[in-house]
Amino acid sequence: MADKIDTIAAIATASGRGGVGIIRVSGPKTQAICKNLLGEIPKPRKATFKHFKSEDNLLIDSGLALFFQAPKSYTGEDTLELQGHGGPVVLDMLLKRVLSLGARLARPGEFTERAFLNDKLDLAQAEAVADVIDAGTEQAVRSAQRSLQGEFSQRIEQLQQQLTHIRLYVESAIDFSDEDIDFLASGELKTKIETLLTQFKSLRQTAKQGCLLRDGMTVVIVGKPNAGKSSLLNALAKNETAIVTPVAGTTRDVLREKIQIDGMPLHIIDTAGLRETDDIVEKEGVKRAYQAIKTADRVLLVIDDQERDKANADDLLKYLPEHIHASIIYNKIDLTDQPAGVDTNSRPPTIYLSTKSGLGLSHLSEHLKECMGYHAAEEGVFMARRRHLDALEQATVLTTTGAEHFAEYQAGELFAEDLRQAQNALSEITGKMTPDDLLGEIFSSFCIGK
Repeated sequence: MADKIDTIAAIATASGRGGVGIIRVSGPKTQAICKNLLGEIPKPRKATFKHFKSEDNLLIDSGLALFFQAPKSYTGEDTLELQGHGGPVVLDMLLKRVLSLGARLARPGEFTERAFLNDKLDLAQAEAVADVIDAGTEQAVRSAQRSLQGEFSQRIEQLQQQLTHIRLYVESAIDFSDEDIDFLASGELKTKIETLLTQFKSLRQTAKQGCLLRDGMTVVIVGKPNAGKSSLLNALAKNETAIVTPVAGTTRDVLREKIQIDGMPLHIIDTAGLRETDDIVEKEGVKRAYQAIKTADRVLLVIDDQERDKANADDLLKYLPEHIHASIIYNKIDLTDQPAGVDTNSRPPTIYLSTKSGLGLSHLSEHLKECMGYHAAEEGVFMARRRHLDALEQATVLTTTGAEHFAEYQAGELFAEDLRQAQNALSEITGKMTPDDLLGEIFSSFCIGK
């Protein structure tokens, strides 16, 4: 990028007051900034106590200076970290001083972007930096660290190498098509493809777990008024988030709560009761309920078990779009003596529980994990994103269809092209082949100073 030659600077610590605040600088003018601000260039990778002074030699702050000489730095460029007091005013004064010496304010994620552009990290590792920062559970942190250390990238590289071997095999057979030996008809090629597809499947499953750890599952609770929707939200969140009263229509807006089930983030949305109403506020709540339903990975349709004969589940399911996956929750079984449990053979699946007594809530938790294919505490899971899953799916489809078409039409040239495109799809994960607009989208979600 053209602005890569700029020297950039930013506050690297979180906003607000703290014991320590850090200014980070990177780029070709870093050494000149050291001389002007500190009076010398500190010894690389050694913390040095320094006074940070203004242009007219007034003291701004005192603290530690750390200089990292290229290429042995996070960005691969000359880098300086100034560690002073964590007050917002003093940090702002120090940042302005650095900017006056020739640096410009860094964009969000620009330090990590430069690390990627300078081959210090591949794209999957760069994304893992943000995932470590944003992780909401211990398991998410461990998975993000695995990606940051390159485990995911290594698995992608192994698949790339196998695709290369198969391509060489196919293209060599094409080059020697006049020979009597038909390389492509041998069982060796079939075995190579089957092995590759098995590894594709395994990696996609692991990546899916990582994607769930990062993005979680969005669950929208719907139903008629007074069915126990808000009570279910409170029971899952283990907190009195929603107001619960015997008055129908208490919930008039969308309520959101984020929890976790065995490490999987769960975004729960409670909605207004679905019914016809003349109340203008409640009517807006029902409208927002329908909007929330469209975002759901799973809808929980709550029905009062006392009203099971009167409330037809099929009639209530008509409120939902056809593509939405739903489960029926019969609540208040403590009042009907219905045993707690889950019926996964019914369509939709049905869970019997009581939000008041807690009966059946464990069945619901297991059901939600099963719906998303989530396995708690699975070893070796690394953080992944939706785009990674899409790329793996694309590579799998290209390899599978290419092999099928070759078996049917014996078109080795087309099969080799499918394999090449499969490699390109995998390259987008690590950034070896990535459009600039995707890079901008990825790094713009980072913190400034990272």
